[in-house]
Amino acid sequence: MSGRGVVVGVVAVVVLASGVVVADRVAHATAERRVSEAIEQNLDVVGTPAVDIGGFPFLTQLLAGSVDDVTGSVDGITLEGVDATEVTIDARDVTVSEPYTVGTATIGATLPTASIEQIVRERSNLDVAVAVDEGALAASGDLLGMTLSADLTPRVEEGRLLVSVENVRIAGLTVSVEDLPSAIGDRLTDIKIPLSGLPEGLVLSDATVAGDGVRITATGTDVVLPTQAPDAR
Repeated sequence: MSGRGVVVGVVAVVVLASGVVVADRVAHATAERRVSEAIEQNLDVVGTPAVDIGGFPFLTQLLAGSVDDVTGSVDGITLEGVDATEVTIDARDVTVSEPYTVGTATIGATLPTASIEQIVRERSNLDVAVAVDEGALAASGDLLGMTLSADLTPRVEEGRLLVSVENVRIAGLTVSVEDLPSAIGDRLTDIKIPLSGLPEGLVLSDATVAGDGVRITATGTDVVLPTQAPDAR
C-alpha cells in the first residue's frame, strides 16, 4: 500500500472513531439532562440538580441494559416542610428500561440547625435555640424564667429520625430529663423529625452531627423509580 493510502486509511479510522466518541458524548449529555429532570420531578428540590454518569464509553452501558454509576447533587430539598441542604445522590446499577430500578441507592442531606430548631420548638412548646457547639448539637433557652441548656442526641430508629434531649442544665445545675416534671420531660424525649417525601424504597439509615446541622443518610436496594424516570435510550 502506498504511503498516501496509509494516510487516508488512518484518517478514516480517526474520523470514524471521533464520530463514535461524539455520539457517545451526546448520548451521555442527554442522559444526564434527563436524570436531572427526573430528580426535579420526583423530589421537591431547590436549585438545579447537577448529575454525573460515570463510566466510558457510555453507549456500551446502554446496550448492556444498565448504567454503572450515577451521582448527583442539589442545593436543597424539602421533606414534609423540613428544609434540607447539601443533598447528594448516589445510584448504582440503574436500568435503562421500565421498570426503572436502582441496584443500590443512597441519598445524603444536611438538616440545618434552623430546621431542627423549628421542629423542637413545635414538639416541645419550648422557646429554644439550636446550634452546633464543638461538634455537638445543643439547645438553649428559658424554662420557667430560668436559663436552660442541653445536649441533643439525634438517632435513627426503625427508619425514623428521633432527637432526644440529654444533660439538661438549669441555672447551672445538671438535671436528668427523667427528674423533670413529666409535662416537660415527655416533650423532650424522642422528638420525631418528620421526613416523608423520599422516593419509595429509601429508608433512613444514619444520622450524625456534622457541620451546621445533622447529616442524614437514606439507603435502599432494588429501588423501583417512578415512571417519570428518564428513558435514556
